[in-house]
Amino acid sequence: MRKRQKGFTLIEIAIVLVIIGLLLGGVLKGQELITGARVRNFIQQQDGIKAAYFGFLDRYRALPGDYKEALANIPNIASTCTTAANGNGNGNGDGQIIGGAQPHENLLVWEHLSKSGFINGSYTCDTTQSSATSPSNPYGSPLVLQYDALFYQGTATASRHNLKTGAQVPSDILAEIDRKVDDGNPAQGSFRAPAPLVAICASATAWVTNPPGADCLATTLF
Repeated sequence: MRKRQKGFTLIEIAIVLVIIGLLLGGVLKGQELITGARVRNFIQQQDGIKAAYFGFLDRYRALPGDYKEALANIPNIASTCTTAANGNGNGNGDGQIIGGAQPHENLLVWEHLSKSGFINGSYTCDTTQSSATSPSNPYGSPLVLQYDALFYQGTATASRHNLKTGAQVPSDILAEIDRKVDDGNPAQGSFRAPAPLVAICASATAWVTNPPGADCLATTLF
């Protein structure tokens, strides 16, 4: 006598499909929540540094990093990367936070802001940029605050003070930040993509989101 083979019923199959759907929905919702948290983290960090920048300017009537009387007025300055003429810890007072060669004001800016109490952490300016000299974004890349004409899209070519997000940021995160704080366009507004454009990160009109670029950055113009 032949045994009768037993298979799944339609109800059992339907239950399995519902469970799979719930699991997939949970994964997608979880990814959405993680993305939202990262975007909020970025926005809070950028807003906090902008507030610190303007708060320092209001208190000292000078820009952080560029302040030439920092040694006399900010406690515990211990920098080793400024020019001897200005004294370690002082900027040159020309109204511009200059990066690159001495006086390394783009690194000194974080020491001025932290030791005057405007940002959390304690940073000491040194010629080698690291976690001890600069705050980092959530992906471990250092932030940059300086005066230049580099790394932003659009028609404006004049130098401006700007806050760079640091690298290693997925472009879909930058796209969501841009939509929340600006106009969503990487080539205009106050939040922009770097110049020249990196094809995996942004085009002239939109951030790349499908698939997103893994190592991108942006800058906020002041």
